[in-house]
Amino acid sequence: MNELTTERETAVNTLIEKAIVIQREEAMSRSSVERIRTALIELASQSEFWNKADYPSPEGDERQNRFLIGQDAGGVSLYLNVMRPGKRIPPHNHTTWACIAGVEGEEENTFFDRVDDGSVPGRAEIKTREVVIVGPGSGITMLGEDLHSVEIKGGQTIRHLHFYGRPLETLDQRLTFDMESGTCRIMELGVKTRT
Repeated sequence: MNELTTERETAVNTLIEKAIVIQREEAMSRSSVERIRTALIELASQSEFWNKADYPSPEGDERQNRFLIGQDAGGVSLYLNVMRPGKRIPPHNHTTWACIAGVEGEEENTFFDRVDDGSVPGRAEIKTREVVIVGPGSGITMLGEDLHSVEIKGGQTIRHLHFYGRPLETLDQRLTFDMESGTCRIMELGVKTRT
């Protein structure tokens, strides 16, 4: 194992341990997830950790590579998303807390409010609340039912850290929303995670 790999592993383990301590000591709230986001931005600022040699960009028609960076036995999971311009992820929730921090490039996150009461299965009305651009030195937080979409615009491939309270692969109750048709359904995992 080279020095960079060792430093990255130590930094990732420190972040995961911090999140575990926060989860153990308090109910997950906006303020507790904000504390995790601050630590995630610090890790993302170590751009040499997230290099193209270790984490290659998508090739051909692919728009996204997702790499599992670290995970604890309880499920706290850190991923690196490498996404090319044109990648779009429709409005969705996570059913767990989530943080995103920019390493390289900009990711446009649109946040939505659900305005119906959720009483009719498969139906949902959402409205746009705000748009937040995540780039180097910045990040966002979400609780389980917060809704956002992601779009990569411009000409640059982005590298961003995505950190979740549970592994993406276990989030089988996430909903994806179609604003135009006023519908929602269970969200598929999408791109396969690389380890």
